[in-house]
Amino acid sequence: VQLVESGGGLVQAGGSLTLSCATSGINFHLNAMAWYRQAPGNQRELVAGITRGGGITNYIDSVKGRFTISRDDAKSALYLQMNSLKPEDTAVYFCNVRDRDWFYTWGQGTQVTVSS
Repeated sequence: VQLVESGGGLVQAGGSLTLSCATSGINFHLNAMAWYRQAPGNQRELVAGITRGGGITNYIDSVKGRFTISRDDAKSALYLQMNSLKPEDTAVYFCNVRDRDWFYTWGQGTQVTVSS
């Protein structure tokens, strides 16, 4: 099982980034998936989720209207388009399942740093 996040970087406030999560060894299409983030000193939090098949998405209030989660089941990949980035979005971003009482082993995540 591998979850490999990429696409992070340093961006100015107001900028955009697109994160990708490549997965292997999991039944990707059978799982609701989510993006999580963890800022220094904070607990990991769910940022955006998407159901099996991608029909329903949900977001925490602070990113609604700015972030878009999507999935490509043919590629077993998850994406997060992030627009209008704010310094408070600075964190390490991870992908994993949601709506389960377990998680796959966490990947290393991808660092997003937003400068003011």
